[in-house]
Amino acid sequence: MNFKDSISYAEKEDQEDQLSHFRQKFFYPKDSLDKKIIYFCGNSLGLQPKSVPELIKNELELWGEKGVLGQHIRWVDFHERLAKPSANIVGAKPSEVVIMNALTVNIHLLLVSFYHPQKKRFKVIIEKDAFPSDQYAIESQISFHGYNKEEALVEIAPRDGRKVLDEKDILDAIELHGDSIALIYLGGVNYYTGQVFDMESITSFGKKHGATIGFNLAHCAGNIELELHDWGVDFASWCTYKYLCAGPGSPAGVFIHEDHHDWKGPRFAGWWGHDKNTRFKMPAEFSPIKTAEGWQISNAPIMGMIPLMASLELYEKAGMENIRNKGIKLTGYLEFLIKIDLPEVSIITPNNKGSQLSISIKKGRQVFDRLIEEGLICDWREPDVIRLAPHPLFNTFQEVFNTVKLIRDVLNE
Repeated sequence: MNFKDSISYAEKEDQEDQLSHFRQKFFYPKDSLDKKIIYFCGNSLGLQPKSVPELIKNELELWGEKGVLGQHIRWVDFHERLAKPSANIVGAKPSEVVIMNALTVNIHLLLVSFYHPQKKRFKVIIEKDAFPSDQYAIESQISFHGYNKEEALVEIAPRDGRKVLDEKDILDAIELHGDSIALIYLGGVNYYTGQVFDMESITSFGKKHGATIGFNLAHCAGNIELELHDWGVDFASWCTYKYLCAGPGSPAGVFIHEDHHDWKGPRFAGWWGHDKNTRFKMPAEFSPIKTAEGWQISNAPIMGMIPLMASLELYEKAGMENIRNKGIKLTGYLEFLIKIDLPEVSIITPNNKGSQLSISIKKGRQVFDRLIEEGLICDWREPDVIRLAPHPLFNTFQEVFNTVKLIRDVLNE
């Protein structure tokens, strides 16, 4: 891309940006002096769509006016409205997607079904620097099944002197452990480095070795284009409060490939996963819905789903392909300016990335604190990384330009 190091170039890009009007669809934060900030933290918590308060008000009014009758008027199938737009986000069929629970709760529910180690095939492959909750979930599942992590957990680490994984090392590990692998479970995008893994190749290669394939898509959903159904991924889950802007504690998403919908294996059952035709007859025997909904435990958290519904409406209008293309351009411009104007800054995020750059700076914590004071909302990760995540739906090229200028000013202090 023919980027230019000038504010006039950034202004021109914003003027020509077909998604620029979506910025007005979000509440954009200001500091205590009512001064605008730069919000580059969409990979941690996305901004609130402006339609959310009115949508929540509608449900509160229904509750107030109708009480339990609201369940039959609207709430009993409320979660079904989220299936198709969520499926469009992750490249799935609507029947393969359901919104429920929180991310790590979903991971455990999925592992109950998809990690069942046998005498010979019991190992789990995971990246060494996965998000801690993934580590805890996998290790606790291994322990629950009577194994110890020293023998059952295969952690793939970056080579000496490198911050990111070489994907060849992932495939080599699969080859090495072969038919002892029960499960390959990776973050589709590494939260720390922003590295995007080739999920299609990993899935294909893993299946050739008889492994089950699952992904944590917390930093993927709403960030990069996914084709979970076509890739043949067995299962996945993602949170919705990051790029998808559904608010703190919003319910998470689950993908289960249709090949598993007539499931005969283990699962933890709850009444909301029961056949809809007989659910309210309260039968004693569990008869699961033969879609991803069969893994539901409890009825839907309506108030928590409303912000996600508001956000997904924006994603549907913008289109995931357009969002991804702008994300590539925004993050590419940020990388271009850093390399030109900030030679003392190291970029650890590789070329295969989403809308995130992880950078390392000498005295990084001091720099980060000053950036926060000056109104750049970004993210600090120990021991030395600042994560910058321009969001395609509410950030601008001018903000990218001003961010690099601000970092330059702080470094010159």
